[in-house]
Amino acid sequence: MAPGAGEDLDRVFQALADATRRAVVERLARGPASVSTLAEPFAMSLPTVVQHLGVLERAGVVVSEKTGRVRTFRLTPDGTATARAWLDRHRLPAERRLDRLGEHVGRG
Repeated sequence: MAPGAGEDLDRVFQALADATRRAVVERLARGPASVSTLAEPFAMSLPTVVQHLGVLERAGVVVSEKTGRVRTFRLTPDGTATARAWLDRHRLPAERRLDRLGEHVGRG
């Protein structure tokens, strides 16, 4: 694992460990949204939602852009790449063999 990759991995998993943040990520998978739009479905204060968004942003899962008074968030293309790579490395060997078999059969 590259230097600092363990810390990046920890940040992503910690960010996604919370149900509210996972729901925000699911919403952002449909496209960018403002903080107020992201806050609508939650029974929590706007500052609390902003804190959740900050955790996701520090983990590199989302990025934000401010235009005037509106801050809009969107998913980063490779925000979860570190976690996906780690999970892929730890898949069962049998799963990897089945994947290779499927690729081989698909070529035939």
